[in-house]
Amino acid sequence: MKKLIPVLFFLVLFVSACGANPISQAPQAILPTMDTVSYPTVQASQPVSNQAVSGFNVSLQRAWRDGKTVYADVCFALPDASDWTIWSAHFDFGGQSITEFSASLTGTQAASNGGPGQRCDQVGFYVPPDADLTSASLVIESIGAYPASDEYCSLYMPKIQQALEQRGIAITLDCKPNANGVMTMQIVSKPASMSQDDAQKIVYSDEFYTVKGPWTFAVKLGQ
Repeated sequence: MKKLIPVLFFLVLFVSACGANPISQAPQAILPTMDTVSYPTVQASQPVSNQAVSGFNVSLQRAWRDGKTVYADVCFALPDASDWTIWSAHFDFGGQSITEFSASLTGTQAASNGGPGQRCDQVGFYVPPDADLTSASLVIESIGAYPASDEYCSLYMPKIQQALEQRGIAITLDCKPNANGVMTMQIVSKPASMSQDDAQKIVYSDEFYTVKGPWTFAVKLGQ
């Protein structure tokens, strides 16, 4: 019996020591909170609107607000067979102007019966969720088609040379093969007082491959 006392005493100490250091519980995972704020989806009520500026027709097919983005389907007549798109645009409301936008092709129509072809793009502008759009406007400033390397000679050089002559700018252009044998538009003469950089800025200005507006459309999308 006396031999059991030390054993029992040791067991009591062991159990006490274990009880002083309980097994720690794993931390509970914190679940992300969900954004339950709902944003409005509003369709503009106005009918299709057409405007002709600079001899080119642009039409607003429809406009709507989906949450934080205002979308608009815009169609326009194609000046030629180049890959034209909306070059510059902005969405104005409440004294603010949003100039950054996305654009994606939604459809094209080939030229027929002597009429121009047509392209339709969907443009999108990010707007604050609390923006008041009861009196807003979509402005298409210009449409453009950045020339491919072979189009400068075949399509753009004649119109650029004609514009230079009409303005009295003594720059002469010609198409010559480059180091790779590809025909490229080059400046062959310019005024001595004009730097090469200044001459290139004039010749390669985007005015020669854009059509200026503006085409302005009233858009009412509520608050």
